[in-house]
Amino acid sequence: MNKGLKKVLLALGVTILLHFVLVVTGNLHLYPTLNNTIFKGRFGPAIDEFQVFSNREVKANNHIAWPEKLNEFEFSEIESELHKELKTVAFVVVKDDTVRYEHYWDGYDKDSKSNSFSMAKSLVSIAIGAALQDGSIQSLDQTISDFIPEFEGGAQVTIRDLLMMNSGINFDEDYINPFAYPARANYGDDLWKLTLGYEYQGDKKGQFTYLSGNTQLLSFIINKATGKTLSDYFSENVWSKIGAKNDALWSLDNDNGYEKAFCCFNSNARDFARIGKLYLDSGKFNGEQIVPSWYVSESLKEVDLVEKNGDPCIRYGYQWWLTSFRDKKVFYARGILGQYILVIPEDEVIICRLGHKRIKPKGNEHPNEIYAYMEMAYRIFGENL
Repeated sequence: MNKGLKKVLLALGVTILLHFVLVVTGNLHLYPTLNNTIFKGRFGPAIDEFQVFSNREVKANNHIAWPEKLNEFEFSEIESELHKELKTVAFVVVKDDTVRYEHYWDGYDKDSKSNSFSMAKSLVSIAIGAALQDGSIQSLDQTISDFIPEFEGGAQVTIRDLLMMNSGINFDEDYINPFAYPARANYGDDLWKLTLGYEYQGDKKGQFTYLSGNTQLLSFIINKATGKTLSDYFSENVWSKIGAKNDALWSLDNDNGYEKAFCCFNSNARDFARIGKLYLDSGKFNGEQIVPSWYVSESLKEVDLVEKNGDPCIRYGYQWWLTSFRDKKVFYARGILGQYILVIPEDEVIICRLGHKRIKPKGNEHPNEIYAYMEMAYRIFGENL
């Protein structure tokens, strides 16, 4: 046997062995992970990745156009450089229920779909509120076991725990490790089996521990409580009631499978801004109470948990981030590549920014660029709010 043939057979043998190991260990998600990241020249997901996944439509149905009163405005050189560096594709500012500014880059426009990433967690929280409003869910103190009895240790974890990121479940949240939950969930094909393979351990109960698996469990609870897919329920009870213009897409783990609830709701900046308006108006839209006002209020309060270092957690509510700007309270949804719905209730300002990159926050800090985006919004109005 010549050396060339030996090398070919050796390579074939290694490939077969590697495939066997991936099958046995349940890590076949590595193939689509590599195909959609490393082999495309990047180390993570992309904002248009929905195009390679199966998706379920989230119907809009009842469009109510935003009033417009667009301000003349030019970004400063520093602001323009920030948008360029972080590859912004959409920047929309709403004030007093009126679109006052919008700008798009990189071929995107007001109807272009872009991945929400973890902004979807806030949408799932809204869906929980809608299920409380219509009685599908009776209480935040109901447990996982009330809906998913097969989940190991589910009787120890309430809906409130999941909302607060206080589950005590042994999910891991590492965006670099291809074997951690986020990669396995995003690129795998069986979210139910994957998620129910984790269990309650309780060692971090009382500590804020941000875990995508918690949101995925909330989506399963919505499915079991309502008998509907997350997309259909969200369409009927939220998206079609807040005046959204375009049908959205929620990416699935497989054809006719489960929504990737922790991420992957795909829509445009103008329609995302409506999510901010819904909570700015205490869960009411166009005269209809979509989410209970008490639930909105609770959602935007600091959770009664501590950070890893023992400090009180003052930056999170029920799947919403909390901060302040110019001594004014701010709540916001955020995604890993700099997707933001920023709401400043005192001045009735909503900002939606979508793009390819963000500045990674340090420790328990908020991403620095969100304050720059809010400064831009205030400059648009000439500071006269």
